[in-house]
Amino acid sequence: MGRHLLVNNETLWPFAACAGDDIPALNVLLVKQLPHPCINAMPDKRTIDELIPDMPVGPIDKYRKSATFDWKQMKMFLEGEDCIRYQNEIWDLLEKDPLFARSVGTVSVNEMRMLVFQRVKRLSEYYFLTQEKLLENPMVYLWFFSAIGLYDWALPTKFLLSTQFFGGTIRSSGSKHHLDLADQSDRMELIGSFSLTELSHGSNVKNMRTTATFDPETKDFILNTPDIEATKIWMGNVGKTATHSIVYAQLYTADGKCHGLHMFVVQIRDTKTLLPLPGIMVGDIGHKLGLNGLDNGFLMFNNVRIPRQSLLNKTGDVTSAGKYTTPFLDPEKKFGASLGTLSGGRVGIVSVCAGNLKICVPIAIRYSAARKQFGPTNDKEIPVLEYQLQQWRLIPYLAAMYAIEIFSKQFMKYYLELNIGTLLKSDAVYLAELGKELHAVACSSKPLTSWLARDAIQECREACGGHGYLSVSRFGEIRGDNDANTTYEGDNNVILQQTSNYLLICRENKQNGVQITAPMKTVNFLNDADTILKWKFQATTAVQCYDAAIALAAYKWLVCYQLKESADKLNKESSSGKDGFEARNDSQAYFARSLALMFIEHTVLQWFYDCVNDPAVPPGLAPVLKKLCALYGLWSLEKHMATLYQGGYMSGRDPARLIREAIVQLCRILKDDAVALVDVIAPRDFILNSALGKADGEIYKNIFSSIMKTPKVMERPDWWREFCNKPVQDSLRGKL
Repeated sequence: MGRHLLVNNETLWPFAACAGDDIPALNVLLVKQLPHPCINAMPDKRTIDELIPDMPVGPIDKYRKSATFDWKQMKMFLEGEDCIRYQNEIWDLLEKDPLFARSVGTVSVNEMRMLVFQRVKRLSEYYFLTQEKLLENPMVYLWFFSAIGLYDWALPTKFLLSTQFFGGTIRSSGSKHHLDLADQSDRMELIGSFSLTELSHGSNVKNMRTTATFDPETKDFILNTPDIEATKIWMGNVGKTATHSIVYAQLYTADGKCHGLHMFVVQIRDTKTLLPLPGIMVGDIGHKLGLNGLDNGFLMFNNVRIPRQSLLNKTGDVTSAGKYTTPFLDPEKKFGASLGTLSGGRVGIVSVCAGNLKICVPIAIRYSAARKQFGPTNDKEIPVLEYQLQQWRLIPYLAAMYAIEIFSKQFMKYYLELNIGTLLKSDAVYLAELGKELHAVACSSKPLTSWLARDAIQECREACGGHGYLSVSRFGEIRGDNDANTTYEGDNNVILQQTSNYLLICRENKQNGVQITAPMKTVNFLNDADTILKWKFQATTAVQCYDAAIALAAYKWLVCYQLKESADKLNKESSSGKDGFEARNDSQAYFARSLALMFIEHTVLQWFYDCVNDPAVPPGLAPVLKKLCALYGLWSLEKHMATLYQGGYMSGRDPARLIREAIVQLCRILKDDAVALVDVIAPRDFILNSALGKADGEIYKNIFSSIMKTPKVMERPDWWREFCNKPVQDSLRGKL
């Protein structure tokens, strides 16, 4: 193997790439034994000051001095010494490397893709992901992904597509004779890709139409794209750089029988010339709304012969005589195993969206603290952060940023537990239940976080006024890059159905006398659904709503109520004579879809609540964290007010009034802490890369400086002669 410890794509877990002798070392790394990922020990003050430099002096010092907590202590508590040291090491190297210097002005798509390729190659030379680091702490993988992604999400995507999705899949799903390709991918002697989606099929994976037919005479597979609709499309790296791809195709034996979707590792370009191999049509799909540093492409095969050994044969194989064999008796289990390679993408997207919140919210908060407009008198302007509307627009997203940051780390911890346990062949029953629950959470957390980041970016952009529309604000870049997250790894509205299906099954099992005992405990409260449905809203003052337990209780009732409503709706549709497909389809809007979103919002709030109420939280940090938790809960809950009243949890005018009063009051209270709270989460200026959001708060100097660095900023246009030498023709005067 190369020096990189690559992530096993089936489990998104790097230890699958370890040699056999390394496996016993993992017994001490079961994730259950790791501390909470957002609760870290405090080193001495000297160490903290060494790792976390002071913020520069500037126009927003007033807010930093008004903070009710020590921001450095908060950063150390949430991220930990090891994470901060590791990410500082990465960012120090990138900031000193001329290859990673930030460009000024517009860069063409071709230049962008060349830069991303060169930077990915440099990342492979820095050896940030080593076996030693990953064996020491499994969370290093997340730290790396975040540190590089906050600079440019195209970088970790391109890097990990080749190493993780390509090399990792080969290691997890192939045999020994495939490993050389994975090793070459480690060394970047080839660039790998992953080809599943087709022009006419995305979410409906079973109906992919590319075929691989075994020829017993030549002992080859014939790989074919039957028509244009079966064109493989959207694959990262395929547009310009991939030399190899893992291709999903329907496997046919000579008797004409289809054995379902299987994976084949296929060379698509010459590694010396990057020209396509005979029978293969491959190209770039063109400019996208974002992430243009990643070359997404299309791929077609015209009866291309590939060796029998190209089949990644863990889930099924074909003998030299043409007989199909598989260790799975159940076709559904075989299908699920072959698609296990995709299960980590949604977990990754949650982390990406958490990262995008850590970019947009700090920019808008710092800008609002520095930007002064109007005031109580004509000669005194005040920062726009002092206005209630600005607080109401931005500070709930600040609370959401903390909620999602804590959730994403905890979620990754459970994901690592599943994958390490699978690798070590731990308790199969426990892992099966954990896998089901994790899948349900992934299918709802991706929609929640990608929509939340989408809305936060837009609100932050608008809250920064006209200056927010400048490219140097960075809002346009992250808006375009984030937008893909709402669709990648499944359309949000489609995959939410997986979560609601899981919840409906849990309810059915409970009604049949089966106790709900999920490993992550996200649904365990449903055992008490009958009691919870009798609860009523308890707060009588807005101040009582400052306790997140008020919102948490409302969410528990909300999920129980919506689950019953969805089950009743599904039964009603089924009783009317509709088949299962039609009944489920007609039970989505206002029922199952809403249920899935309420469930994941409850889960995020519950994990946030558990974290901030942990006894290990330092006393100086607990008050502000609890206010953030309460604000996030109330703000999320408010949009479900109609259902809370419809079901009888609330009545009269007071509950809605109290919740809204509490939201506004918490925004005002947290206003003085807002700048310090984003200082905790925001990356350094070089990574944040926003003229509006630099830590010094010198927004006007930074904006003007960025404008003056624009190429040809004060030159007349190249087409100036058109203005000077082309007057409007006399015949057109008076007609315009």
